[in-house]
Amino acid sequence: MSDQNLYDEIGDDHFASHHDTPMRKDAFELSNDEKIAKIEADFKNIMDTLGLDLTDDSLKGTPKRVAKMFVNEIFGGLHPDRKPKMSTFDNKYKYNQMLVEKDITVYSTCEHHFLPIVGKAHIGYISNGKVIGLSKMNRIVDYYAKRPQVQERLTMQIVKAMQDALGTEDVACVIDAKHLCVNSRGIRDIDSSTVTAELGGVFKTDPTTRREFLHYIGVHTKFNV
Repeated sequence: MSDQNLYDEIGDDHFASHHDTPMRKDAFELSNDEKIAKIEADFKNIMDTLGLDLTDDSLKGTPKRVAKMFVNEIFGGLHPDRKPKMSTFDNKYKYNQMLVEKDITVYSTCEHHFLPIVGKAHIGYISNGKVIGLSKMNRIVDYYAKRPQVQERLTMQIVKAMQDALGTEDVACVIDAKHLCVNSRGIRDIDSSTVTAELGGVFKTDPTTRREFLHYIGVHTKFNV
């Protein structure tokens, strides 16, 4: 199989090569303004190649709009300076049961076709003496979602960040999302969604804990992990 055919096949199969987002070492040498200027020029060339009239009032500002959106918004999670502070607090209530936050909105971008991934994330953890603010869980999902992604990697990155912040392996995340690279192109199946799970600590080793978590989030599928 040629390299190009291999890349095409991997793209359709949503293959994830590593749990870390692939980044070059010089990824942050350019300023945001410099990146916006380069992307604006590149996207203008794409639109021109497609035959669009860039003198039209509706289109002439599009290259800059897209460039600013890429750098400042939908791919803002690439920059480590934007990672939210994962402030934790002592578990003074001595609450030792599962805490679950469900239906956290996920807006991300498929790294194979640069089309949206839209869905919900559900996170659970059991305190090991520390608790984390509820909004921080939303923010960590948003941070890792704002980059070119595959859903498997996103799920793992969320769990790893929560484990590091809380000092415990007892963290779980399930994401259920639609991929527009499946829904709007290729097979064009508008009804299918993708479910991924990353289960750590007792969520992985204890079937009762796992079932409780899946019951809370309304998922009845058995994950054999």
